[in-house]
Amino acid sequence: MKRAVAIPVLVAVVGVTALVSLTLGRYPVSLSDLVHFLGLPFSGSPALSDRKIQIIKNLLFDIRLPRVVAAMLIGASLSVSGAVFQSMFINPLVSPGLLGVLAGASFGAAVGMILAESWWVVQVSAFFFGLVAVSAALAMSTLNRGERLLMLILGGIISGALFTSLLSVVKYLADPYEQLPAIVYWLMGSLTAVDRTTVFSVCGPMVGAIVILILLSGYLNIMSMGDEEARALGVNVGLLRLGFIFLATVISALTVVLGGIIGWVGLLIPHIARMLVGPDNRILLPSAALIGAAYLLIADNIARLLFSVEIPIGILTSLVGIPFFAFVLRRTKKGSH
Repeated sequence: MKRAVAIPVLVAVVGVTALVSLTLGRYPVSLSDLVHFLGLPFSGSPALSDRKIQIIKNLLFDIRLPRVVAAMLIGASLSVSGAVFQSMFINPLVSPGLLGVLAGASFGAAVGMILAESWWVVQVSAFFFGLVAVSAALAMSTLNRGERLLMLILGGIISGALFTSLLSVVKYLADPYEQLPAIVYWLMGSLTAVDRTTVFSVCGPMVGAIVILILLSGYLNIMSMGDEEARALGVNVGLLRLGFIFLATVISALTVVLGGIIGWVGLLIPHIARMLVGPDNRILLPSAALIGAAYLLIADNIARLLFSVEIPIGILTSLVGIPFFAFVLRRTKKGSH
């Protein structure tokens, strides 16, 4: 795809997908009714009855719109986070969970479910322990300054393993009839608990962090050349790396706050974006954000409508992501010959 048209085309795809998603569900809303509803502020005589207007209003603003926005935020955040880590560590197999943020956030959510019934406590705990896990990885990376990048990756592996083990302890101690099923369902990834309050509380930080990462994406191009080359060009590698890690960690932790663990998005989507627009992070990051938003919208629609009972979206993204990622790797390998 030509870079000049990539972003407008992807914006249109996301817009159409979001619009269609608002019409889908157990109570279908026709596209014409949705268009008439959205045009109410501009039309003198409404084409819908008062009862239908109230039904569509409740359906959209209380259920579907928060879910659509959450799906777009999660898809965009995981995709951008994955693209940032892959470029920064010069490794196409890196995912947002590299430094332990997803394991830490999962542990935090599980602890919150056991200690309190408030959903806010669960969300704050998930976000806090996600940051703690990455902070632990960063602290371990200072043990060997000569191999800082390698130690950072190893620190992330150790931190992730630690919080995964702690999560197992929490699951073992949880009430098997009430708390354990809630923890397991959360870890599968789902948007069923999303509401307007939660979406509004995380929307600003997530969008802000994504915008900052896109604005700084030119520095990622320089850092992907290697630390020595970046320093030779006057780039403060240590400070920038810390900033990129912090912003990518924040949006990754907030995705867990919104929808639990939704795997493979941050690993798969950057590869698809790279195949479409190339490796230049200035176009790659916004493209990955848009592709990720559309991808998770489609996945959520399938999860809601495929069966009579909604399946966790994390299961679906894993089932789709594994074979599709193998296909992408095969295409990439062919292209390198």
